[in-house]
Amino acid sequence: MSLTAPAGAARRGLTDLGPIAQLRAGRLVRRLSQLYVGLLLYGVSLAMMVRGDLGLAPWDVLHSGLIRHVPITLGQAVVVMSFVVLVAWIPLRETPGIGTISNALVVGFSADATLALLDRPDLLVARIALMLGGVGLCGLATALYIGAQLGRGPRDGLMTGLHRRTGLSLRLVRTGLEVAVVVLGLLLGGVAGLGTLLFALAIGPITQALLPWFTVEVTAPAPRSALGGDQG
Repeated sequence: MSLTAPAGAARRGLTDLGPIAQLRAGRLVRRLSQLYVGLLLYGVSLAMMVRGDLGLAPWDVLHSGLIRHVPITLGQAVVVMSFVVLVAWIPLRETPGIGTISNALVVGFSADATLALLDRPDLLVARIALMLGGVGLCGLATALYIGAQLGRGPRDGLMTGLHRRTGLSLRLVRTGLEVAVVVLGLLLGGVAGLGTLLFALAIGPITQALLPWFTVEVTAPAPRSALGGDQG
């Protein structure tokens, strides 16, 4: 009995598909809907941590430092840095998908919209609730957009590209990147704190626990020989 799925078989686990194959992998309406819900919620979670004012996620420490020196909003800083990171994909030979470009745009706009509606509470307990809720919501949002299988986010692709090119473990690459952006963000005057540490410790386990629930089954494309036979 074969242990591998036949060509064109549906697969529930995460797959590494190119941008065209992502769009041809089935259940596109469900996957696009899930992608954009996830990205919108990711921006909301970012804003919740900002208003909690107890420390931001590592990359957002950098964003918060950047806006102290450049006249842009936090959400605009997220967009700008996303495209800066995408430039780094070129030597790493990472291939963006629709989810990659959407991530670069939607998260920042969603964050700014939420920040316009949400004020910083005075009570410490409310700020703690916003911090905890932001971390939890970010884990859910990450599981949603990754599970849609429409391309990695800019920062995720940077991590996996460095892992593939250097041979270092994903954990080591991710830790190195996050330490680097926190240090750079702090040098620029960014905001770090308890929320930064909590995010670093909790986001991986939360996402891992939720991802199986939101990974959409897709159909991997059949190899060329299965589609039309050898043409040589």
